Amino acid sequence: MAFKPKFISFDCYGTLINFEMGPTAKILFKDRIAAERMPAFLDSFRAYRLDEVLGEWKPFFDVVENAIHRACKAHGVECRPADAVALYNAIAGWQPHPNVVEVLEAIAPHVPLVILSNSMVDLIPASVAHLKAKFHAVYTAEEARAYKPRFQTFEYMFDQLGCAPDQMVHCSSSFRYDLMTASDLGFMAKAFIDRGHEPTFDGYGVSRLTDVRQLPALLGL
Repeated sequence: MAFKPKFISFDCYGTLINFEMGPTAKILFKDRIAAERMPAFLDSFRAYRLDEVLGEWKPFFDVVENAIHRACKAHGVECRPADAVALYNAIAGWQPHPNVVEVLEAIAPHVPLVILSNSMVDLIPASVAHLKAKFHAVYTAEEARAYKPRFQTFEYMFDQLGCAPDQMVHCSSSFRYDLMTASDLGFMAKAFIDRGHEPTFDGYGVSRLTDVRQLPALLGL
């Protein structure tokens, strides 16, 4: 089935930009954590980041700092003041996944592109610049005063666009941050870009794509 949305919204980090928080932490902590313990440590760091965004809004630096402190505490690892700074500062340099730029450029003339990101106003521009395509709008958790997966983040986007969710397609590589909420809110369609960092789930009405180059066909392009 091909969908004809008024807008298509995208998660940024992980979906469009290669989210390298885990690999960055792996390098940063390689002298403090044995190789066999590293996967469990990175899993904890990932889980604590999710937990940190579920409450009241705080700057994303604080999300990273709190999560890495909690992961270190859980695993009995020294946490240094410079760790959170290094992890946060790396974000602006992360690059798009393969084929993302050309897919966005192919869609943009037909369906306005929107980013809804768990980012900051002063952080997201560097990532948007890497994506090259023309975006109709870019919205951040800082502006919404809430992080995905909270409804408030999506509702901010709807209000800014003057558009109902049943007129939109949302695209993400994450069920936990994006697609479960998008299903609850009644988006016209949800596209799951399966990048292997989260399992896929039935029952949420998503279109699973194994390659971002399949996305234009979902939009009838």
